[in-house]
Amino acid sequence: MASPRLPAAIRAPFEARTWRALGYVLIGLPLSICWFALSVALVSAGAGLLVTFLGVPILAGALAMCRGFGAVERARARALLDLDVKAPEPVRGKTGGAFSWMGAMLKSGASWRHLLYALLHMPWAIVGFTVSVALWAWGWMLFTYPLWQWVFPAYVGQDGLQLYGDGTHNFYLDSPFETGVTSLIGLLFVLAGPWVLRGIVAVDRFLVAGLLGPSRLASRVTELESDRGVVVDTAAADLRRIERDLHDGPQARLASLAMDLGLAKEKLTEDPKAAAAMVDEAHGEVKVALQELRDLARGIHPAVLTDRGLDAALSSVASRCAVPVSVDVDLPARPVAAIEGIAYFAVSELLQNVSRHARARRAWVDVWRSGGRLMIQVRDDGVGGAEAAAGRSLAGLTERVGAVDGVLAVDSPAGGPTTVTVELPWRA
Repeated sequence: MASPRLPAAIRAPFEARTWRALGYVLIGLPLSICWFALSVALVSAGAGLLVTFLGVPILAGALAMCRGFGAVERARARALLDLDVKAPEPVRGKTGGAFSWMGAMLKSGASWRHLLYALLHMPWAIVGFTVSVALWAWGWMLFTYPLWQWVFPAYVGQDGLQLYGDGTHNFYLDSPFETGVTSLIGLLFVLAGPWVLRGIVAVDRFLVAGLLGPSRLASRVTELESDRGVVVDTAAADLRRIERDLHDGPQARLASLAMDLGLAKEKLTEDPKAAAAMVDEAHGEVKVALQELRDLARGIHPAVLTDRGLDAALSSVASRCAVPVSVDVDLPARPVAAIEGIAYFAVSELLQNVSRHARARRAWVDVWRSGGRLMIQVRDDGVGGAEAAAGRSLAGLTERVGAVDGVLAVDSPAGGPTTVTVELPWRA
C-alpha cells in the first residue's frame, strides 16, 4: 500500500481501492453480458407467449432470475466497492400458492427494476471495460517503454515503437528525447487512470443503489414500522416507570399516612396531645407526598410547559441543575405538544447527565429553529467522554428522538467539552 504521506495523485494507482475498482469493471463485462442475454431471451419468450398460459410462469421466472442476478451484483458491489445495498423485500403471494406467487412477482416493482438493471448495465459495462482497460494498458505500456524498447531492435528488426508509417516514410520512437516524452505521456495516463476508473464505478454504484435495493417507499415503511415499535416500547417503559415511582413514593407514603390517621383517630379521646402530634406528623407527610406528586407530574409533562412553553419550562429545569445553566430559547412560535414534550424531555435528560457525570462548572442550553427543524444544543465544560452507546442513557434518548424523525449527535472528546445536538422536525 502506498504511503499516506505521498500526494493522492501519486498514491491512487497503487491503492487497494483502485485495484478493487478495476477488478469490479473487469468482472462486470462478462457477467453483464450473461445477465443481458438471459434476461432478454426469457422476457422475450414470456412476453411472446402471454397469449397462452405458458407466458406468465416464464415471465415470472425471468423476473425471479433477475432478482438472483441482483443478489450477485449487490454482493460484488459490497466486496469490491464497499457499497452495502440492502436486498428488497422478498416476493410473497397472498395465499402462498404458485399462482399467487407469480402474480406477486409480476406486480413487484423491485423485480422490474432488477430487469431494467440487467438491460442498462451491459452497454455501460462495455464502455467502462473498454475505457478502463485501454487507459490502464496504454498507460503502463508507455510509462515503462524505456524498459522494454530494446525488444524492437533485438527481435523485431526496427529501431523502436513505430508511431507512423506509410511504406515510404517511417517514424520510430527511438531517440532518448522521444523515449522520455513517451514515458511522460504514459505517466500521465497512469495517474489519470484511477480517477477515470472511479468515475466509471461511480455510475455503477448509482445503478446498484438505485435499481437493486428496496424502493424509497418500502424503506420508509420499514423505518416507520421500526419507529412505531420504538414509540410503543418507550410508552410502555414510561408507564412502568410512573407505576414504579407512584408505588415506591406517594402511594407508600399515603398508605403510611392513612395508618397514622387511623391511630390518631383511636387516640383522639384517650390522649388528645398524642393524637395532635400524630396529626401534625401526618400533615408533614401530606406535604412531602404532594411534592413527590408534583415532581412526578413535572417529569411527565409539567404544567409550565403547557401554559408557557419551552422557554419557561427549560428555565425551570435549569434552575434545578447542579451547575449554573444559561438558557437561550429563540423560537418564532411554539411547536406542537408532542415535539415540545420530546424537546423538554431531551433537555431534562441531558442536564441530569451534566449534574451526575460531567463534573462541569457551567452548562448552556440553546434552542432555535432552522428551516424545518427544531434545533437543541446542550453544552458543558466537563470532562467529556459521553457516548450514545447501548445501555447508556443517551442511547434511550437517541431512540426517542429518532422515533419522530429526529437526530441526536454527540461530540464529547475525552477531557471535554461536551456538545449534544438534537434535531427535531418543526411542526407548529
